[in-house]
Amino acid sequence: MRRFTRLTNAFSKKVENLEAAVALHFMHYNFGRVHQTLRITPAMQAGIADHVWTLEEIMGVLEAHEEKVASN
Repeated sequence: MRRFTRLTNAFSKKVENLEAAVALHFMHYNFGRVHQTLRITPAMQAGIADHVWTLEEIMGVLEAHEEKVASN
């Protein structure tokens, strides 16, 4: 990820922004991206998911988590 390189525009100055970007990256990598060798997502291979997640579904999970954290 280019976020770890300081020479880019995507460099995170705040730790919270970096955490959010990494979480979003790994959610998409494991739930929303079909891998060439597996021909399915890693989450489907592990039995965690039964379909390829859309970006809307991934963002919905992250927004629900943010609301949960804000209410506590």
